[in-house]
Amino acid sequence: MEAHLQKKRVFLLLVSWIWLVPIAVLGGTGTNTANGTVPLSPSSRPSVVNIGALFTANSVIGRSAEPALAAAINDVNSDSSILRGTKLNLIFQDTNCSGFVGTVDALQLMEKEVVAAIGPQSSGIAHVISHVMNELQVPLLSFATDPTLSSLQYSYFLRTVPNDHFQMYAIADVIDYFGWKEVIAIFVDDDNGRNGISILGDALVKKRGKLSYKAGFSPGPSSSEIDDLLVSVNLMEARVYVVHVNPDTGLSIFSKAKNLGMMNAGYVWITTDWLPSFLDSSDSVNPETMDLIQGVVALRHHTPDSDQKKKFASQWKNFINVETPSFNSYALYAYDTVWLLARALDLFFKDGGNVTFSNDPRLRDTNGSALHLSSMQVFDQGQKLFQILVGMNFTGLTGHVQFDSENNLVHPAYDILNIGGTGSRTVGYWSNYSGLSVLTPEVLYSKPPNISTSTQHLYNVIWPGETVTRPRGWVFPQNGKPLRIAVPYRVTFKEFVHKDKGPSGAKGYCIDVFEAAIDLLPYAVPHVYILYGDGKRNPSFKNLVNDVLTNKYDVAVGDVTITTNRTRIVDFTQPYMESGLVVVAPIKEIKSSPWAFLKPFTLQMWCVTGVFFLFVGTVVWILEHRHNPEFRGPPRQQLVTVFWFSFSTMFFAHRENTMSTLGRLVLIFWLFVVLIINSSYTASLTSILTVQQLSSGIQGIDSLISNNDPIGVQDGSFAINYLIEELGVSKSRLRILKTEDEYIDALEKGPQGGGVAGIVDELPYVELFLSNNKCVFRTVGQEFTKGGWGFAFQRDSPLAVDLSTAILQLSENGELQRIHDKWLSKNGCSSQNNQADDSQLSLKSFWGLFLICAIACFLALFAFFCRVYCQFRRFDPEPEEPEISEPESARPSRRTLRSVSFKDLIEFVDRRESEIKEILKRKSSDTKRSHQGQSSDGQPSSPTAIPVLIGTKFDDFVQLP
Repeated sequence: MEAHLQKKRVFLLLVSWIWLVPIAVLGGTGTNTANGTVPLSPSSRPSVVNIGALFTANSVIGRSAEPALAAAINDVNSDSSILRGTKLNLIFQDTNCSGFVGTVDALQLMEKEVVAAIGPQSSGIAHVISHVMNELQVPLLSFATDPTLSSLQYSYFLRTVPNDHFQMYAIADVIDYFGWKEVIAIFVDDDNGRNGISILGDALVKKRGKLSYKAGFSPGPSSSEIDDLLVSVNLMEARVYVVHVNPDTGLSIFSKAKNLGMMNAGYVWITTDWLPSFLDSSDSVNPETMDLIQGVVALRHHTPDSDQKKKFASQWKNFINVETPSFNSYALYAYDTVWLLARALDLFFKDGGNVTFSNDPRLRDTNGSALHLSSMQVFDQGQKLFQILVGMNFTGLTGHVQFDSENNLVHPAYDILNIGGTGSRTVGYWSNYSGLSVLTPEVLYSKPPNISTSTQHLYNVIWPGETVTRPRGWVFPQNGKPLRIAVPYRVTFKEFVHKDKGPSGAKGYCIDVFEAAIDLLPYAVPHVYILYGDGKRNPSFKNLVNDVLTNKYDVAVGDVTITTNRTRIVDFTQPYMESGLVVVAPIKEIKSSPWAFLKPFTLQMWCVTGVFFLFVGTVVWILEHRHNPEFRGPPRQQLVTVFWFSFSTMFFAHRENTMSTLGRLVLIFWLFVVLIINSSYTASLTSILTVQQLSSGIQGIDSLISNNDPIGVQDGSFAINYLIEELGVSKSRLRILKTEDEYIDALEKGPQGGGVAGIVDELPYVELFLSNNKCVFRTVGQEFTKGGWGFAFQRDSPLAVDLSTAILQLSENGELQRIHDKWLSKNGCSSQNNQADDSQLSLKSFWGLFLICAIACFLALFAFFCRVYCQFRRFDPEPEEPEISEPESARPSRRTLRSVSFKDLIEFVDRRESEIKEILKRKSSDTKRSHQGQSSDGQPSSPTAIPVLIGTKFDDFVQLP
C-alpha cells in the first residue's frame, strides 16, 4: 500500500513538473549553456564541478547547514592539495518547508548537471527525489534521518548524518535504565516522525517495554489540535512522553503542556535531537522558553571536541549567510559532507573518471518525441563516484567519517542532556558500541565493547518539578475507569475467596491480602471486583489468566497459582502464599498385635544381633579362661557361663568380672554397641506402641502414578494439565472433583468401589480439607512441586511491581500471618508416613558398629593366641641344642618329649595363667644354674637332673620345681 502511494505521489509530481518548466521545453537546445557550463571533453579534468544542496533555508537545520556548506566549498577551493585545477560550484536550492515545492526544486536542480546533491533534510522529499537519483545515477548525500530510507531500495542514497534508528534505540536504553515500561510517543505524522516512532516501538519491545499510545498530529498543527492531543494523553496512565517533532514547531507542545500542568513532578519528557538543535543555534534562549522545558531529557548528536571543531566555531561568525550567533551539529555534518564529496572526487579524477552526461532513452515517449523531462541527463559515471563515496575513511569535524555495509555512519553516538536553569548539562552518553556511559564514546572505542546492564550508568537527572527522585512514570488514568479485577467464583474452599453481598462483592483470605497491599501504596487505586464463573463449579484458572492477557480484565485476584506457562503471558506479584502439589490418600488404622515387640528390628537385624551376642561371649570366655576363675570349671558349667554372660550384657546385668586387658577391651566395644542397640530399640518400640500407625497403599506421587488406579483432582486446578503434560498420566485416569463431599466420597470408596486411590491438589486446599474433616485423611509422601499464589497483572504493568513491594511489607510486619490466622487458622493435620514397616530398624543402620566390634574381637584373639604360642614354645627344647651323652636306655624317653601332640597344646592353654608364669620362672632359674655348672668344669652341675627329667611325663614336667 505504501509503495502504491509513493508511486502515485511520484506520478503527480512529474505531472506538476510538466506544467512548471515550460521554459525548459521551449528553450532547450541540448547544449546546457544557460548555467554557464561548457560541454566537457572526455579526456580532460573539468575546471568546475557542480554540486547541489537541498535545504529549507529558513529552518533550524537550514540556518546552520547553509553557512557551513559555503565555508566548506571555500576551504576546498582554496586548498591546493585537493582537486588540483578543479573548483566546486555549489548550487543551493531552498525547499521552503514544503514537500511539493521542495520536490519541484529538487527536479530543477537535476537539470544543472550536478554530480551529487547534498540534502534534503525532509524525509518526504528524500523518498521522492531518491527515485529520480536512481534513474539519473547521481549520488544523494542526504540529511534525512528517516530509518526507512534504505540503501537497498535507493542504490544512490547515502546518509551523512546518524540514522534515527540508532537514536530510537538510545531512547529505549534510557527508558529501560530508569525502569519505565509504558511510553507515549508524541510526533509529527509524516514520514520521518511516523517511521522513527515505529523503530522506537520495536526497540522498547526488546526491553520488555511498549508504546502504550502513539499521539500523532499533522505537520503545522493548530493550537487547538495540540491542546486536544495533550489533554487526551494526560488522561492515560503513562507519564513518560517521547517527543519526536520538527525543531521549528516543537516548543509549542511544551507551551501547551505547561498550561495543562504536565511539566510538574511525576512527568517525564524525552526529546530527540530537535530540541538541542534549536538550543545550540542560539547563544542565549529566552528565559520564558527555558522555563517551558525545565527537567526535559534530550539527545544530541555527539561530536568529539577537537582542534578542528574549535577552529570552526571561532570562525563561525565570519562565514557568509550566517543568521544565528551559534550553530548546531548539522553545520558540522554539512561541512564534513562537502569534504567527503571533495575527497571522493579527487580519487575519482585520479582514477581516470570523467564528468559526462547523456540522455536517457526512457525519458522519451513511445513515439520517440522528447518528454518535458528531457533536460535531465544521466551522470555516466555516477556509479563509480558513489562506490568511492561509500568507501571513504577520514576524520572530520564530526569525528570518524566512514560507512558500514548499510551505508550508515559507523559508531553513531549521542549526548544525553538534561535541561535545567538557563542551559543544559550532559548526564551521559550513548553509542551503539557500549550503550549508556558517563565516559565519552572516544574513550570506550579503545576498549572491548561492553553493553551489559551492569556497566550502564548515567549521572543524576533533575526531573520536571525540580526533583531528583526518579518519577514512577505512570499514574492511574484520570478517565474515571477503575481497575477491573477478576475474582474466581469458587464453589469449594470458600475461605480463600467467595461471593459477598456487601459493596465489594467478594471477600476471603485472598481479598483481604489484596486490600491490605493496596492500602500500603502511596497512591489511590480505584478498583472494582468482578466475579469470574457461574457459581456452579470452580472456574478455569487457565481461562482466567488468558482473559487478563486479552485485556478483558486488568488483574486477577484470588488463589491463582504462579506457573511457568502463565508467567510467559502475564506478570505476577510476589507470592503471598506458598503452594505445591501433594497427595491425599485414604487410610485405615492398624491395631497393635501381641508381637509388636518384634517390630523395631527387621528379621535380619535380629539374627545378626543374636549371633554377635554369642560371638562376643565366646571371645570374652577365651580371653578370660586362663585368668578368671569365674570362667573355669566343668565343660557344662563353662557353656552355661558363655550363654549367660552373652545375653546378660544386653541389660548390663553380667555378674562375671573381666580380669584380662584384652577381655576388658572387647567388652568396652561390645557394651557401646549394646547401648546403641538398646536405645534404638526402645525409641522404635515406643513409637510403634504410642503413635497411631496408619496404612495406605499409596506412599507418594510415584506409587500413585504407577498403580494405574484413578486419581482425583480439583475442578479448575492446574494440577490437571500438570499430571497429563509433565507426569504423563492418562487423562482417562483423572476424576474431576467439584465439591468437598466428592473428595470424601471418592477417598472412602477407593479405586475398587468407584472412587480414587488418591487426590492430587495444592497444599493450601489440602490443609483446609483435612482440617475441615478432623484429620480423617492424611497426606502421603513429600510435596513434589514448589510454587505459590500471586496476583496476575497484564504484562509490564507497573502496579505489579509496587504491589509486590507491598506484599513483602505485609510479610515483614506480620499482617500477612494475621490475615492467614483469621481465615485459615484451625487444627492442622501433620503429614504421616503410613507404612508401619518404614519404622523398622535394619542392619543397614548398624553394620558399622558391628564391624568395629568384630575387628576389636579378632585383634584381641590374634594378640591372645600369639602370646600363648610364644609361651608354649618356651617349653619345647631347641632342636639345634647339642646332644648330651646319656645312657642308651634313656633315648626313647627323649623322643617322647619332643613329639608334643595337639592335645598337649590344648591342655597347656587350659592351665591357669599364674601356673604358667610360675613354671616358666622356675625353668628360667634351672637353665641359669645349669649354665653356671657347665661353665666351671665343663660338666653338668647336676648329673642326675637329666635322667630324672627324661623319665617324667609332660604333666609332671610342667609341675617340677
